[in-house]
Amino acid sequence: MEKILVSACLLGQKVRYDGSGKALADPIWQQWLQQERLVAICPECAGGLATPRAAAERQYDGRILTCDGEEVTEAFERGAEEALRLAQQQSIHLAILKANSPSCGNEQIYDGSFQGHKIQGQGMAAQRLRESGVRVFNEFQIEQAKAYLQLLEGRLRR
Repeated sequence: MEKILVSACLLGQKVRYDGSGKALADPIWQQWLQQERLVAICPECAGGLATPRAAAERQYDGRILTCDGEEVTEAFERGAEEALRLAQQQSIHLAILKANSPSCGNEQIYDGSFQGHKIQGQGMAAQRLRESGVRVFNEFQIEQAKAYLQLLEGRLRR
């Protein structure tokens, strides 16, 4: 059975920068939970950042800064590498990560101004996973992730 790498906050773990979680209630998600397919990671925590922590955003030059001006790029890089290591260790080809996050965003991220503006882009962990061949979705793309999972498992049966 194919495993799915997921942002720990989407399982309700209180690892987000503000100390909260964002547990999903989608029926497909609940089925995957029961099947024990979901492998959780918070790349930011895995990179050594505490919870709660100052909000961070990816800058145009790729660095990640907190709203206090502290550069935390290295912690985000360590977390991205840890997410990739976990995916490789468990032969994971599919990830569902938190939308808009400077670590996990797969299509959009905040623009680095801390004004709530989003731009096209990827978080550091999402980018690292994609570069290594892991297909990355967000919590609003559960149906697409389900279809991809079915495709993966169909290939494995052949």
